[in-house]
Amino acid sequence: MASNDAATPRRRDKTHYLYIAVIVAVLAGIAVGFLAPDVGTALKPLGSGFVDLIKMMIAPVIFCTIVLGVGGVRQAAKVGKVGGLALGYFVVMSVVALIIGLLVGNVLHPGEGLQITDAIRGQGAEQASEEAESATEFLLGIIPDTLVSALAQEQVLQTLLVALLAGFALQSLGDKGAPILRGIEHIQRLVFKMLAMVMWAAPVGAFGAIAAVVGATGVEALKGLAIIMVGFYTTCVLFIFLVLGPVLWLFARVNIFSLLRYLGREFLLIVSTSSSEAALPRLIAKMEHLGVSKPVVGITVPTGYSFNLDGTMIYLTMASLFIASALGDPLSIPEQVGLLLFMMIASKGAAGVSGAGLATLAGGLQSHRPELLDGVGLIVGIDRFMSEARALTNFAGNAVATVLIGAWTKELDRDQMKQVFSGDAPFNEQTFVDEHEAPAKEDEAAPAATS
Repeated sequence: MASNDAATPRRRDKTHYLYIAVIVAVLAGIAVGFLAPDVGTALKPLGSGFVDLIKMMIAPVIFCTIVLGVGGVRQAAKVGKVGGLALGYFVVMSVVALIIGLLVGNVLHPGEGLQITDAIRGQGAEQASEEAESATEFLLGIIPDTLVSALAQEQVLQTLLVALLAGFALQSLGDKGAPILRGIEHIQRLVFKMLAMVMWAAPVGAFGAIAAVVGATGVEALKGLAIIMVGFYTTCVLFIFLVLGPVLWLFARVNIFSLLRYLGREFLLIVSTSSSEAALPRLIAKMEHLGVSKPVVGITVPTGYSFNLDGTMIYLTMASLFIASALGDPLSIPEQVGLLLFMMIASKGAAGVSGAGLATLAGGLQSHRPELLDGVGLIVGIDRFMSEARALTNFAGNAVATVLIGAWTKELDRDQMKQVFSGDAPFNEQTFVDEHEAPAKEDEAAPAATS
């Protein structure tokens, strides 16, 4: 009733000042990078430190979310259905992103007329050494050394595996597992509160990260590479609004603009850090608040960060064509398809971290077309700027995927979503946890102890 609304005024969200400060910090970082490049470069540890703080929280957030989501569902087949739908969707969208990147790259012909110099030769081999993982090593790498090490290392898939095992184990325990689930729920609240505290360091991190990249790159290094940057950003925008948008509306009847507006603060955080991983814990919390069930969020979001890399697919496509043209050795259509399908597999698990896409590009070229490896040095100067568009597109793709999987499995509370989009149910920025959450349904929640 209206009288109740008047009697309980909404508490003012003071965190909007935080994101205003982030914008100011980004602008200040750009200014410092241009006016005092050496000072800007020296500020890099500020940005790296903030990203490390966020990454410190990722493993416990994923573990708690998945255990609560999977452990609170009685039917194990339901979890398998969500995972199967998600992986199928990820493969389809990765192929679509590759096709779009190929079309745009073959129209723009990026890299023509550029001359590679001795100064940038060898940088490709240096990057390739960071990405020498075979398919077998990748699969074995999903298995952690111990249960605890999965939470102590920056390995999303290892954490995902351990959390799924714990969730299924709690499922099988039935009534006896209910106290453990309640304990993990309290731990999740603690972790999200810690994350909310860490977020207040965002302006400092954004300032250091932007100042460092502008100071190290400078405007001159960007002029000759403007075509591929503009082409890449344009392709990412077109992919989000001409592919993801219609798919989201067609299959879930959700407006892409409403979803992106709801995630505006996360996009700002990604721009300031060039890492979609920095926004992963917030995406989990916000998707649950939007009305997507815990099992869908807990499975789709962490898995998507390793397997749903739309922006990375576009980047690998255009960067490969750019390098081949710059070296005067253009790829034929069959060569393009073969190389990029190889990279699509090689890129899994390389999401989120700034620079991971560059290492994947170099590793793919070394394995498939080693004669093109020297050209990776051409990309190094602008990779940081391209990684922002890469991370933004990956993040948008994972948000859309979570809503779609929720709609397909009928695990999306549309009434809650309407309230969130209209502003009647604001996200709790103080704790990232909805204190007025409706109780879980009887058939989905862990059963209470019976007499």
